[in-house]
Parts: sequence; C-alpha cells; structure tokens
Amino acid sequence: MAHLTFGSRTDTAGIDRAQVEALADERLDWRFKALPPAAWGRTVQAYLASGPRLSDLGTPLLTLDAGALDHNLRTMAAWCRDAGVALAPHGKTTMAPALWLAQLDAGAVGITLANLPQLRVARAFGVQRVLLANTLVDPAGLAWIAGELAADAEFAFVSWVDSVETVALMDAALRAAGVGSGPDPETDRPVEVLVELGGAGGRTGARTVAEAEAVAEAVRAAPTLRLAGVAGYEGALAHDATAEGLGAVSAYLRELANLHRRLASGYETERPVVTAGGSAYFDTVAEILAPLAGESGAEVIVRSGAYLIHDDGFYHHISPLARGAGPTPFRAAMHGWARVVSHPEPQLSLLDGGKRDFPFDEGLPVPQVVRGGEAVSGVVTALNDQHMFLRDAGDAAPVGAVLRLGLSHPCTAFDKWSLIPVVDDADLPDPKVVGMVRTYFG
Repeated sequence: MAHLTFGSRTDTAGIDRAQVEALADERLDWRFKALPPAAWGRTVQAYLASGPRLSDLGTPLLTLDAGALDHNLRTMAAWCRDAGVALAPHGKTTMAPALWLAQLDAGAVGITLANLPQLRVARAFGVQRVLLANTLVDPAGLAWIAGELAADAEFAFVSWVDSVETVALMDAALRAAGVGSGPDPETDRPVEVLVELGGAGGRTGARTVAEAEAVAEAVRAAPTLRLAGVAGYEGALAHDATAEGLGAVSAYLRELANLHRRLASGYETERPVVTAGGSAYFDTVAEILAPLAGESGAEVIVRSGAYLIHDDGFYHHISPLARGAGPTPFRAAMHGWARVVSHPEPQLSLLDGGKRDFPFDEGLPVPQVVRGGEAVSGVVTALNDQHMFLRDAGDAAPVGAVLRLGLSHPCTAFDKWSLIPVVDDADLPDPKVVGMVRTYFG
C-alpha cells in the first residue's frame, strides 16, 4: 500500500473508534473530582445508566452542555463548508479523544496538536492525520515520529519549520534515526513540513518572506524532509476585533498568501497545505486564503479549537460568529459550579472553587444563576487556589447555595479536569448527567 502524504488525504481522517468507545468501560473512583462515592467502582456506562443528576455531583464542578456541543459542531461544519476551507481543529483545547471523534465525524479532516506529549495521546487513540502546529527538534521525538510513519502507511503527519537551523537539526536527527538510508520507500518516509511565516512581535515563524524562502530551499535540500506547504498563526498579532487589530491580521495573511505563491512551483507533495486560523479570526483567514484552493489546488485549513466549547468571556466577544461572520453564533458549552461556603462580611461570599478548578487567564468567572433558582448578581474579584471571592451578591448567595458560573477560555478550563460530566441542558433546574468526557493532559 502506498503511504499517504498529508495533502493527498481527501477522506475524513481516522481515529480508533472502538478505543474511544471503550472509555465508557473505565471504572470511576476517587481520582475524578466531583464524582460522589456512589459512582466509585462503577463503569462510566453503568453510572450514567443509573440516571445521575447535577445535584448528585459535588462542588467545585465543571460541566459540558450536550445541546451546545451539538450546536457548535454543526455550526462550525456548515461555516467551513460555506467558506470553502477545511478544518483540523486544535486538539489541545480539550485533549479529549471523544470530542476529537465527534469533530472528525462532523467533517474535520484531521487534528491539530501543539507538542510531543499531545501527539502521543493522538497516536495512542489512532488519530491518522495530525498537524503539529509547532517545530519539532527533539531528537527522541523525531525518531519516534519516524517510527510511527514507517509502521503505519495510513498515518499522515506534517509539522512546521521556521529557520535554516531548524531544518539542519531535524535532518540530522532523522538521519540518525535511519530516515533516508533504508531500501524500502514504503517504510522509509521523510517527514513533511510547512514553512512557517511569523510576524513582528508575534510568536515563532520566519519574520520575512525572503527568510521563509531560504528555509524552503533548505528543506528541499534535506533528504529526510519534504516541503508540503506554508503555515502561520495570526492570533499572536492581535487580541481584539478593532480596526487596528483586524488590519494587522489581514496584512499578515496577505504575506502568507504571497509566500505560498512564491513557493508553489517547488512543493514536494501531491497537494500543498496552506494553514492559519485560530478561534478569533478564522473569518479573515477564509476571506484571504480560501481563494488559494481554486488558484493553485492548495488545501486551505483552519485550526480553530475553542469553537466547540466556546465560552461566556473572551471568545463570546471576539469569535467571528459573534461579530457577524455568520448567521448563527456559537453557544457556551461549559459552565462552572461552586458552592458558597462562607459569608464573613455583609458584601463578601467565599465559594469553594478556585484557580485549581476554573480558568482565570482571560477573565474571572461570572456568576449567572443559583442552581434551580434565580439569576444572581455580584462580581468575582479574585481567585485563590481553592476559593473564589464573590462580592455584592446580596441575599441570593447564602451559605450552601450552588452557583452556576460563566467561564472564559476553554483551553485553561479543561486542563484542570480529567473527567468532565456532560449534562443534557445546563438551563434546567437539575439537569440529567448524560455523558462523561475523559481528558489527557498528562
């Protein structure tokens, strides 16, 4: 069987469905936050069959909303189809194979990841098309990737390079691992790479088109590598949707398109890849890069990861579908739940969730409702490791009350939970628990 290059794959990328479904047979115990002793010793499947409700779970707690997840999956799939771009969602947002499976089933063409530990999780669950949105120069990691490519003709992998020095390091490590010296081209596969273009003040990436072209020349001269396209990340160049921010993003993406055109005659794979697009500006990415598909046959891929979970904070305000890029906005699919444990001052309540439980890097949690009751006012002013400071909530938040919290930034919510309950509808007085999502952050 001929091996698949990253750009040659046109089917929906695979994942080991049976292994993902087997997560329902995992036994529950004290390791999983918020699960009551009544769940211990049962499998996930058996516990869900017992009909647990939100009120059966402890606090602090993070939950997902089944209806919102389904809505976001369908909304993003339709948007990408209409915009003429493919989607390889960033798996680092959730590190949840069950959610990756749902994204692939909805039409995603692969999974994007950020580092070697995440790659190993993906391969453990049989993900067959992986985009590493980073540079891999670790020799042990490159040897492992070379072994994965040699052992599995269906595995399609691509990573980034942004300097001639990076190319030299990768080539040396892959040569040491035996790539390029074997007699069988089916098992001696070069690693496909995308030349990354960065921007001033941004993250990684060659800072000029001329530097990026020199990187491409170095790749073409390295027998262990194959030039497969161009890549970038516009989200490091802006943090808002002002005219200035959007202008910086657009200018950068035009340079990325220019780089692709300059390299188009020298690609070494069947179909070049052009990829950009986090969760904040994927509309601008599609506007500027999608035409390259018809112009040169490129596969244009956006890598949005936060869309599936969305939030009530940063992405609620900056997402393109909150800015009018589509008729249907995403819905927040995650909520925090915390219990009032102290009311030491007239205008101060302390809740039992803190930095170890909820995200705080893109905005503090926002109180929404008392579980089974009315909306609650007040503002969260600080988080300690295990406590939340809520001020001015009045009589709506007495000791013992459980509050639902709007959260900001799913990437730093999921990494705090190894098992996340899924409820049928977070707006119900006492939602039914209908699923459990396992995460693997290491």
